[in-house]
Amino acid sequence: MSTETTYGWNAAAGLSLLAKLKSDLKAAMLSKNETVKGALRIIISEFPTKITMPITLESGKKSTRAKRDDEITDDDILSLIMGLCKSERQTLEYKKETTSDYLEILESYLPKMATEEEITAWAKENVDLSQFKNAMQAMGPIMKHFGKSADGKVVKKVLGTLG
Repeated sequence: MSTETTYGWNAAAGLSLLAKLKSDLKAAMLSKNETVKGALRIIISEFPTKITMPITLESGKKSTRAKRDDEITDDDILSLIMGLCKSERQTLEYKKETTSDYLEILESYLPKMATEEEITAWAKENVDLSQFKNAMQAMGPIMKHFGKSADGKVVKKVLGTLG
């Protein structure tokens, strides 16, 4: 996928993910990059249904409403993009394909995933497995430390080798 504009997001860039999505959408429209434009529009179109906050109506009934732009956090959007990646991977698996331009664009907005080695090294330094009844109970502190940059399956594998 060759593009003259760099699409994707990095937390270190100092720009919110929402702002980067909007500026990349504008750039894709101006450069007539239909693939990127389509992918970004899919992400943004999911906001009203997937990025919501609970409210209580006057009648006392619980409901939700879409978050306003100033209420949307990077984590909200990252969770949404991870969900879209998961469903795209399932679709590709069904089609017996390994990747697509759409999946590559989605992944360019996700943080770099922690490697098995990084997770193992951090766990050995910071987690005392003797505090837990079994190794899998240490998953919480590890996931909390790495956040969205750790895949739960990888953490589970690491704990299986440590425990």
